[in-house]
Amino acid sequence: MAIETLETACCIVGGGPAGMMLGYLLARAGVAIVVLEKHADFFRDFRGDTVHPSTLEVMNELGLLDDFLKVPHQRLASTGGVFGNFAFQAANFTRLPTRCKFVVLMPQWDFLSFLSGHATRFQSFDLRMEHEAVGLVREKDRIVGVEVRTPTATIVVRAQLVVACDGRHSTIRKAAQLAIQEFGVPIDVLWFRMSRISDDPEQLLGNVNYGRALVLIPRGDCFQAGLLIRKNSFEQVKAGGLERLRDTILRIAPYLGDRVNELQDWERIKLLSVRINRLQQWYRPGLLCLGDAAHAMSPVGGVGINLAIQDAVAAANLLARPLRGNAVAESVLARVQKRREFPARATQFAQMTAHNLLNRVFQNNGPIQAPWQLKAALCIPGLQHAIGRAVGLGIRPEHVAGANSARDFRRFLLGGMAFCAGALAWATAVSWLRIRRPAESPGPTRTVRSARLHQRQETVNRWAHN
Repeated sequence: MAIETLETACCIVGGGPAGMMLGYLLARAGVAIVVLEKHADFFRDFRGDTVHPSTLEVMNELGLLDDFLKVPHQRLASTGGVFGNFAFQAANFTRLPTRCKFVVLMPQWDFLSFLSGHATRFQSFDLRMEHEAVGLVREKDRIVGVEVRTPTATIVVRAQLVVACDGRHSTIRKAAQLAIQEFGVPIDVLWFRMSRISDDPEQLLGNVNYGRALVLIPRGDCFQAGLLIRKNSFEQVKAGGLERLRDTILRIAPYLGDRVNELQDWERIKLLSVRINRLQQWYRPGLLCLGDAAHAMSPVGGVGINLAIQDAVAAANLLARPLRGNAVAESVLARVQKRREFPARATQFAQMTAHNLLNRVFQNNGPIQAPWQLKAALCIPGLQHAIGRAVGLGIRPEHVAGANSARDFRRFLLGGMAFCAGALAWATAVSWLRIRRPAESPGPTRTVRSARLHQRQETVNRWAHN
């Protein structure tokens, strides 16, 4: 039986934030694309829910923001936490040079459903659910497609370019045998849900105490809660029992009260083995890795989804034109890595610095006090806004090609109209003042000038007579 073969310009493996945004942008640019998602839907819990102002600005440039903000969500204009018994605000987004000066908290499945729903309006966008990429198709030294397993058959998708957006455990990255650099991480995260009431504090950056850190992400009437524990200590935690775990959570966040009893079995608790790694080279001939497939991020700061979106925007800006041609040269793929590698490196460095601080917290199982250095730093004027800019926009925020020029043209047009209106108002005012000015009466200066002119005329007449 012959294996079915699909032909497309670009095959994107993975329907997560990076894959779906790249698919939308390339289809919008007229490129034929196929997005392969191995699951039947987007409903996966305990995924990144924080949509930062940098991503909201991209949505605004695409003309999707107003509809996007109609999807149920929460907004945070600032973020803070509690260190011991010291509550603090760390980041403030209200002065960002963006339309949205806040972070949106939205389940990732709603974000992906929204984006895919709008992408299907483009004829060149083809989303294939329950299509799992299991291998690569090669011709000589070039990757020319992927082998795909579906519930009923095995097919081949051939493409000018394969883009791996299939996450930190990327099948495509492994098949391409790309070298990866791992960085030590001292933490893992236990994710679980807990009910939320209206007067609960919003402490997105966590509650740090008793050798643990508890992150509570508001999601409607519940929290997506994350308890940070020592690396590879989950079996130890389980051995201590649920009662001890509930006591630990209650000591860190006493206001949760009886709600800790909602944790009745270990099935409600999911382990995230935190990893930070980075590919040395993001590409092969015919293949490019983006998002977590290129650089796995820690959940610290909630930047993973937004960094993946920025990767997708940069890649679409550089790849759209070559993909409409015959082939994508390696030099173009290298430009994508060069564009996005520094933001990934810098963000990972910041996360590893935060991990080192958390590792110190783990060394003290008793109540802790906020160090004076933290309190002094938070008194520096403008610090919260600076941190808000770093978190909200990230390093080297990307803009959609074409949207920038249109935005700049609008600014130029509005600026020109404002200048013309100002010049017209100034000219009108000057003319009005001249009309209203009374006739000048002859003053001393005018009289002296007239006398001198008369004397000169008499001298000329005398010379003419002689």
